[in-house]
Amino acid sequence: MRTITQKFAVSYSYQVLFTRGLFDPGNVTLAGLLGQTGKSPNRALVVIDSEVARLTTGLLEKISNYGKQHDALIEFAAPPFIVRGGEICKQEPQEVDKIHSLVERHRLCRHSFIIAIGGGAVLDAAGYAAATAHRGVRLIRMPTTVLAQNDAGVGVKNGVNSFGRKNFLGTFAPPFAVINDLDFLHTLPSRELRSGIAEAVKVALIRDRSFFDSLYSDRKQLALFEPAAMERMIFRCAELHLEHIATSGDPFEFGSSRPLDFGHWNAHKLEELTGGEIRHGEAVAIGIALDSLYSSHSGLLGDLDLRRILSLLEDLGFSLYHPALSWLDVEKALREFQEHLGGELTIPLLEGIGKKIEAHQLDTELMRHCINLLAERRSLLPVSLPADPAPVRAKEN
Repeated sequence: MRTITQKFAVSYSYQVLFTRGLFDPGNVTLAGLLGQTGKSPNRALVVIDSEVARLTTGLLEKISNYGKQHDALIEFAAPPFIVRGGEICKQEPQEVDKIHSLVERHRLCRHSFIIAIGGGAVLDAAGYAAATAHRGVRLIRMPTTVLAQNDAGVGVKNGVNSFGRKNFLGTFAPPFAVINDLDFLHTLPSRELRSGIAEAVKVALIRDRSFFDSLYSDRKQLALFEPAAMERMIFRCAELHLEHIATSGDPFEFGSSRPLDFGHWNAHKLEELTGGEIRHGEAVAIGIALDSLYSSHSGLLGDLDLRRILSLLEDLGFSLYHPALSWLDVEKALREFQEHLGGELTIPLLEGIGKKIEAHQLDTELMRHCINLLAERRSLLPVSLPADPAPVRAKEN
């Protein structure tokens, strides 16, 4: 037998930029980024979340005017393509198919850009389309939700749902860049603002106790979505997410360890079981609570730390129980999560705030007991929060 062994390394680098008024004529963030390619002009297709287009007054006109203002650096190949916002764009294939057809029709090449503007689901779908057209068209993500700006939009994963499974189809494809325009957050209803905070709690729990302490200290301001507290949270969460990708030694998840999926093995199933009725961040908050309870009842996590975790989530406005938890087939959910991971089952658990271990098996009876404890805790709390108020708007200068 003769063998040739091939070994090589590929270095990736991308920027995550923070700005306001991205498409104001005088804002050169996007133009300057495209100027780094050395090409003139750079061809691009803009893909926009339908909810963002609806809630952001004059956005399409601003994008068009921005292209005219900076036509030496950017050429929009077609009018912006508006895709359905939310999980529906990942459930059904037409958005990805349409993006592929637009790339082909307008002859975008691998050095062209897809600029994706929207929440995490739209970024996932547009990113999957970009990664699979020509085996990879350059992608610039412009996240518009808290969840996307501090987590989903800054990483290297893209995906769509298939066979009733979340993110069954997907790619690992780092973006060319990510631009977080904080002004987009002013259009969001409170439910969407709150949802994104769950990922900050998650990353603090597994990586940085001091960050958790700051979230706990700021919890009243965060519950009211005060801008300064929200921006501190978003920046630090994105920083920790990127730090993990860079230093974990497994950015494309070839192994079975996924600490950033703390609380996610059950969160994904809750989203599936409710048909998307609960938001991803809401499901993650429940998943964090459940896995924290399990960590405590396994003797890993102290009582005081557990109380602080559950209190923080509840003070932020999260409900830590949903009736769908009673339908959860724990064994099946763990089996499907293991298939998604590859290799052996690996579930992050907490040894303390900011300190995680990896468990390769779970006591399913104890997990069901923890589900019952969450149900009991929920029954003792006051009835839920009032209905969402109007979207949070920017203050007038």
